[in-house]
Amino acid sequence: MVNARGYISSNFTKAFLTIFLPFFLIISLVYLVKISSLTAKIQISFTELLTLYSYSIPDIVFYTLPLSFIAALANILIKLSTDNELIALYALGLKANKVLRGPLLLAILFSILLASISFLGMPLSKQFYKSFKESKKAEAKLNIVPGKLGQKFGDYYIYVKEKKNDKFHDLVIYNRTNKNEEQFFSSQKGKLNKNNGTTSLELIDGYGYTYSDVKLQQAKYKTLEVYDSSKKKDFLFEDIIAYWSKAKTDERMMHRVLFFIFVSLIPLLSVYLVASFTMINPRYQANRSFIVIFLTTLLLYMIASSLEKWGNFFSLAIAILTTFILGRWLFQKRVARYF
Repeated sequence: MVNARGYISSNFTKAFLTIFLPFFLIISLVYLVKISSLTAKIQISFTELLTLYSYSIPDIVFYTLPLSFIAALANILIKLSTDNELIALYALGLKANKVLRGPLLLAILFSILLASISFLGMPLSKQFYKSFKESKKAEAKLNIVPGKLGQKFGDYYIYVKEKKNDKFHDLVIYNRTNKNEEQFFSSQKGKLNKNNGTTSLELIDGYGYTYSDVKLQQAKYKTLEVYDSSKKKDFLFEDIIAYWSKAKTDERMMHRVLFFIFVSLIPLLSVYLVASFTMINPRYQANRSFIVIFLTTLLLYMIASSLEKWGNFFSLAIAILTTFILGRWLFQKRVARYF
């Protein structure tokens, strides 16, 4: 007895990797360019760039897998058809429905993988990405650049003439405490101190002035420490259940859930649709695999996009049943009735 499932699976693996890897690299480049654009706002090292990219991998895989699956399935079935290998399997007594058992099993595994990525991996990776970005933005606010006007340190405006070996030289600090009172500090040297999450600016050898409408006060200091009093917004991580439970009240997130469910089912829903036009008799039927890949992908993603904009769980169920029944009917009409 021919092991058709193993034979088709091994051929599918080769075709899938040939298609998936180029798609993955192309989309990865798009994400890397997007991440690189952050350098206009915050400073990140090459290692941090790779860290941010790693947080994007679940998104890249999620959007790459369905298209790669459809293309690989269409290519392997059309190749087996044009090489007359499917005809040989039919001649050995295998029905078309049995030949599709291998791809159907693979589709189930791919759908489970996509559901795991979308409902488990992506929420975590997005939160890690946002947390990393917020922490870098907070650091950027404390990144004092020599010669630049209008920089803030907490409630203070600061100007630094030059910086050498992590030490500032010739600093000026201004603060308006209220409508009628202002503070002005100058020092020859200074440095940033970080201790237990608290950041301070230590001023060395300088003068301080506090003046109002009625008086002017002057003080000379050896060292003066100014603390960053701005409120830091800590990023709050949510577990998976708490993250998705917001879909009960958040319509946008509910639509996102519908989109993820349908896209996760694309491998399973596409098997019969693709097989209906790629399991052919090459003597009488033409190879239209590229059209099949394009139209199948376009149809399924149009449905997914519609669900994301206007859908509900009832329309999701209708879309899944309709797509599956359509694929099954086309397969029965075009393939199973003959083979």
